[in-house]
Amino acid sequence: MDLVIGPLDLSAHVDEALAVQAIAFGLGADEVAVRRQIVLRHMTYPGARALGATVGGNLVGFVYGMPNNRTHWWSTVVEPYLRAQHNDIWLDDSFVITELHVHPHHQNRGIGRTLITTITDSAAEPRSILSAIDTDSPARGLYHSLGYQDLARQVLFPSAPKPYAVMGAPLPLRRR
Repeated sequence: MDLVIGPLDLSAHVDEALAVQAIAFGLGADEVAVRRQIVLRHMTYPGARALGATVGGNLVGFVYGMPNNRTHWWSTVVEPYLRAQHNDIWLDDSFVITELHVHPHHQNRGIGRTLITTITDSAAEPRSILSAIDTDSPARGLYHSLGYQDLARQVLFPSAPKPYAVMGAPLPLRRR
C-alpha cells in the first residue's frame, strides 16, 4: 500500500472528500450537497486546515479542523450540553476536529489514527474536541485510545437522526 498523508486543498478536492464521507457515513446526495456548502464555508475560517490520505493517487481518507470559536454553529449547539456537565471551558483554546473519514475498504489500517494525530500535532491549542455518534463504534474506540474522554453525551444536533457524544483530549494525543 503506497499510502501518502499530507496537506489537502479541501476546497479544490471537496467532491472527492465528500465521496469518501458519503460511503463511510452512509450519506445520500441531498446530504452531500448540504455538506459541500458547509465544508467550503469552513475552509474560509481562520486556521482551518485539512489533510488527505491517498493510495495510488486516490483519496481514501481525510480530516479537517480549525481552532474552535464559540460563535460557530457547532459550538452554539454543544455549549449547553457541555455547560450542564461543567465542561464548557473545553470550547476555549481547543482545536476542533470537524470531520474525519476513511473509506471502508481502507479502515482498520491506522489511516484515521495517522490523520488525526498528524493534524493535531501542528495545533497551537492545548486540547482538541470533536463529536461522534454516541454509540460504541470503531471511531469512538479510536478516539478513546488517543486520550479523548466523553465531555457530554446524548447531544442532539438539528436534523441528525442519532445523538452524538462530544469528546475532548489534551494535546499532544496519546500514542499507542
